[in-house]
Amino acid sequence: MSSCVSELVVHDEAIRENTARFAELTGGRVMAVLKADAFGHGSIAASVLAAGACAIGVTSIAEALALRASGIDAPILSWLNSPDADFALAVTAKIDLAVSGAYLLHAVALAARAVGSVARVHLHVDLGISRDGCPASEWAQLCALAHGYEVAGVVRVVGVMGHMSCADVPEHPQNARERLIFRNAVRTARRRALAPRLLHLAGTAATLTGVGAGFDMHRIGAGLFGIDPSHSTSFLRPALTLTAPVVSARDAAAGTGVGYGHDFVADHATHLALLPIGYGDGLPREASGQAEVLARGRRRPIVGRFSMDMLVVDTGDDRLEPGESVTLFGPGDAGEPTVAEWATWSHTIEHEIVTHVGSRVARVHRTIERAHCAEGVPS
Repeated sequence: MSSCVSELVVHDEAIRENTARFAELTGGRVMAVLKADAFGHGSIAASVLAAGACAIGVTSIAEALALRASGIDAPILSWLNSPDADFALAVTAKIDLAVSGAYLLHAVALAARAVGSVARVHLHVDLGISRDGCPASEWAQLCALAHGYEVAGVVRVVGVMGHMSCADVPEHPQNARERLIFRNAVRTARRRALAPRLLHLAGTAATLTGVGAGFDMHRIGAGLFGIDPSHSTSFLRPALTLTAPVVSARDAAAGTGVGYGHDFVADHATHLALLPIGYGDGLPREASGQAEVLARGRRRPIVGRFSMDMLVVDTGDDRLEPGESVTLFGPGDAGEPTVAEWATWSHTIEHEIVTHVGSRVARVHRTIERAHCAEGVPS
């Protein structure tokens, strides 16, 4: 690599394989969650649909409209919007909308009436996570209001959804409580003369642990990209490799300090390599003093504090050449650090690592087949 551009390789084949495995695991009931630019993986909507997903989920209407503009005609659900969002555009583009309260339902109904169409909505119930979702105390009222708008011909309730708070711990008693709340919410909706055909509460963790089984759709986000929040499986394939070129290399005598504050001081003669990537590109500064890279087939420590634009690697007896490629993380097949390791070093979760890689890093979509077969999906 001759330029100073770091590169994020998106392994499309890994994403397709993960999608196909979830399609198999769920009987084809996968809603691919592609929020936050597909967890930082970019334009992969057509790929996951071809691999077995039957719908797409995003947070905002803007994300949904961008997918429609790119030619995606599959069902799309948007579930996080403020009352002043452009619901008229969403209804016109045939985007399903999650509704978590009367104020949102009013806004959606008014927009649908204004464009002379019917809004497809999923009523969102709070199961106990206390974020988005309609509180249980307001649920019956929301269902009654939705029925009124159905009678008026401006709304059609096509789904009921929720989200589980402790699905990554299958034995947690909250899982049983939340499933019961969800079933009761569905019964209440039906008693209010609603007929939702799509019932969904399972995300990636709830799908892999089984605590979200038995309903119509599984919203799979992190799992498409090889992240298992439950840490209960081994068949998912990580889908990103981050590399950076060496800008310069130098000899360093014993006693050489590196970076702000000289948190690292070499205790013996070594070599240092400079990489043009740092916390300004999304690498957590919290990982300073812990993180490693792969260079010339060996793990090497990043030394000194992370800078906004630069990292320094201790390469030991090897003096790297300018332009030589160094791997910061990848699937781990060649011994390189993984996203999971970076999350541990940074005291965070894998989701944060993959979604924080900045726009200065070039994205490249590439198909790379593994030499060995993946394990089968557990029954």
